[in-house]
Amino acid sequence: QVQLVESGGGLVQAGGSLRLSCAASGHTFSTYTMGWFRQAPGKEREFVAAINWSTYYADFVKGRFTVSRDNAKNTVYLQMNSLKPEDTAVYYCAAGSFHYYYTDPRPYDYWGRGTQVTVSS
Repeated sequence: QVQLVESGGGLVQAGGSLRLSCAASGHTFSTYTMGWFRQAPGKEREFVAAINWSTYYADFVKGRFTVSRDNAKNTVYLQMNSLKPEDTAVYYCAAGSFHYYYTDPRPYDYWGRGTQVTVSS
């Protein structure tokens, strides 16, 4: 069982930056593929980024967002720069017990409750 807790969300002006963190419980954190997803009101949950031994990004965040992990701290991060109003959403951390990554949220085994990111214009 893995518990995930996101933090770091908030209100920021367009062009600003935020760093999201996701703290995980459990002793096998390093074996999970970790993903970040987001969901805006009235929209489906969408893939943002993932990390295992490599990193993967949705096209709309390439060059702006960076995903990283610290296995010693059981934590995954999402550094978000050059934020846009369309990045406004609840951001979720997810853990998957597979060695690849998926942009579909369904294969992921565990989810956090999310953290709100609001970007004002």
